[in-house]
Order: sequence, then structure tokens, then C-alpha cells
Amino acid sequence: MTMRPEVTAAVGLGANLGDAAAQVRQALVWLGELPATRLVAVSRLWRSAPVQASGPDYCNAVALLATRLTAPDLLQALLALEQRAGRQRPFRNAPRTLDLDLLLYGQARIDSPTLTVPHPRMEQRAFVLVPLAEVAPAWVPPAALRSVADQSLAPWDDRPMP
Repeated sequence: MTMRPEVTAAVGLGANLGDAAAQVRQALVWLGELPATRLVAVSRLWRSAPVQASGPDYCNAVALLATRLTAPDLLQALLALEQRAGRQRPFRNAPRTLDLDLLLYGQARIDSPTLTVPHPRMEQRAFVLVPLAEVAPAWVPPAALRSVADQSLAPWDDRPMP
């Protein structure tokens, strides 16, 4: 049996219902428990206003994973974790208990009906780029950070991550 090589994947985490920070912290624990996957690095928690939506502020973070899962299998695992957290999708951009986005999967470029990597809107969002730059600075060009510098983003708090 041949083992798949490890790939470094970046996952965006967000929540704005209930105790959003606790939801994100719990999701980080769950990410570390995924099969054939290790949690490598986690950004600080960040606060951002909803984009093209209403509701409370979001708690956001980015995690780096070393995984042997394929990108589609990792996406399915992320969707299962959203369900575990009680995620419902009553309408587009609805407030959520947990949102997990596969931002990057190594150097892969994927464009399928169910998955697009790199994430198609990540370079438009400070709440993705700033935490991603904390854990993988080489993956975020300075020009990308400058392009989102006018978006409101603030540290959530100073509590340590799990």
C-alpha cells in the first residue's frame, strides 16, 4: 500500500453565532483529529464584520494542516465538521455556527463543480489574508495585504490557542 505524500493545506475558520471564539477553538481541536492529518500552525483569532451579510461580528482564524487526504476528501471532512457544529444554510451568507473553507491545498489548482482551490475570494478578504500571513507569510504577497488594508479587522483577544 502506497502512502500519499503529505500536503500542506490552509483552512479558513469563521463563526458568528453563539460563542464564536469557542466554536473556532473547538474546530481547531477537531481539525487536529482528522485522519492522516496534523495541525501544524494556527493564527491568532481575528474579529471582522460580516461581508455582504448582516449579523454579529465574525471570529476568524487560519490553520495550516499537513495532510495525506486528497483535496476532495479534506473538503468533505471540513463539511462534516461544519455539520457537527450545527451549521445550517438557510440562505447565502447566512450567519453561521462554523464556516470552514479550504483556502489552499499545496500548490494545487483545482476547478471542479464542488471545489475551487485556491479559494476564489480569499485575496479579497483581510480576514483570510492577515491570519494566513501570520502562519504562512510566503503564501501572501505584500501587494495582496495592501489591497485589503482598508477592511476592518482587529484581534479578537489575547487568549492562547489550543
